[in-house]
Amino acid sequence: MTDFAEIWSYLSQGPLLWLTATLTAYALGDACFRLAGRSPLVNPVLIAVAALAVLLHLTATPYSTYFEGAQFVHFLLGPATVALALPLYDSLPRLRRALWPTLAALIAGSFTAALSALAIGAALGVDATVLASLAPKSATAPVAIGIAERIGGSPTLTAVLVILTGITGAIVATPLLNLLRLKDWRARGFAVGLTSHGIGTARALQVHPTAGAFAALGMALNAVATALIAPLSLSLIQQGLQ
Repeated sequence: MTDFAEIWSYLSQGPLLWLTATLTAYALGDACFRLAGRSPLVNPVLIAVAALAVLLHLTATPYSTYFEGAQFVHFLLGPATVALALPLYDSLPRLRRALWPTLAALIAGSFTAALSALAIGAALGVDATVLASLAPKSATAPVAIGIAERIGGSPTLTAVLVILTGITGAIVATPLLNLLRLKDWRARGFAVGLTSHGIGTARALQVHPTAGAFAALGMALNAVATALIAPLSLSLIQQGLQ
């Protein structure tokens, strides 16, 4: 046991261990997802996050140590987001035909995403920092973190909320939209991308290419809209509390 502890102490300080653990956790989540017939309830990101959280807890590993190894995956978030332009370009003619409905849905969806979260948080009595962290939770992570820093939120808390929002959207979107009998893949994809950013967009791409293209559009446009709407929504809620 002493030898194992010494070996683990040595390995845990190396970045390669935590990069490998991250990739292994996602591979495990993806395997479970496939075994479940691609059910939205078995989300690979959720499984990977849970597995890594348990591992870090059992090994008493600080997040900073883990992130030294996992930061390469974090770096790839940027290129992965840019790569979503490919399905977007393939569906460009359909996007042009749906320009005005798309803009209307963007404004309504962005305001709803921010105001509903802030109103619930205010009703539950959360403090100002948590409210500011909640406001941009439906934008993609790099944008949401930047917005949270500007409006007095906690970037770390916002990152957690962004991930939870994405996972929740990826899980509930398909059954909810089926329940609402919404069959237009453009509307389905845009709604998922707008509310659930990258994780929801990945799910939309698995369901239908048109849904994936419009999800990418929703995620991109909502990142811009949230930068304007989140501070305004937070200001409105704060004025209502005074």
